[in-house]
Order: sequence, then C-alpha cells, then structure tokens
Amino acid sequence: MDIKDVAIKTEEIQLDQFLKWAGVLASGGELKELLAEGRVYRNDEKESARRRRLHPGDVVRVEGLGTWRVVQDAG
Repeated sequence: MDIKDVAIKTEEIQLDQFLKWAGVLASGGELKELLAEGRVYRNDEKESARRRRLHPGDVVRVEGLGTWRVVQDAG
C-alpha cells in the first residue's frame, strides 16, 4: 500500500478540508457521496463524518483513490 504524506500547518484539520488540501477531491459534496458509499476509512475504521477532525499520524484511505497520512509541517 502506497501512503502519501500530506503536511498540514495546524494541529488538526477536518476530513473534508484535508482531502481538498491533498488534491483528492474538489468539493465536500464529493466526500458526502464517498461516505454514503462506505468508501472512506480513517485509521482502518469506516468513517461517516465528513467534518471529523484529523491529527498528525492519522491515515485516511478512500477505496479506489488512495491512502494519505496527516503529517505536521515542520516549517
């Protein structure tokens, strides 16, 4: 499994904002559909809340699209 690290400058970020920041999705509406289809996982658990707060170390997987890890921007 290829995990891509995505750096954030804050201590936390909402799931919908993270996936937009990572360039995975263009809108929150896309995430709503993926959540309804059961294709989004946070730390290997099925996710249902699009505003779930993510922290450095969290791993987000979207079936059919990829896997991303939240990391803290050191700069």
